[in-house]
Amino acid sequence: MGEPATLGEVRTWPPLVSLAQAARALGIGTTTAYDLRRRGQFPVPVLRVGFRYRVRTADLIRYLEADGGAS
Repeated sequence: MGEPATLGEVRTWPPLVSLAQAARALGIGTTTAYDLRRRGQFPVPVLRVGFRYRVRTADLIRYLEADGGAS
């Protein structure tokens, strides 16, 4: 999984990121992220763009700020 992204790092990301990158910001593994998405339990909205899943960086930032910046 690697190191979780910091809130400061997330703020530099482009407007849409992959589900795997969003998982890194949340401190969870990619497999867990896809499982949560499938069950409709991912903590922020997930968009389907073509065949890929994307997450709005603004949604991640709001979530992380509400969580006190903890990953």
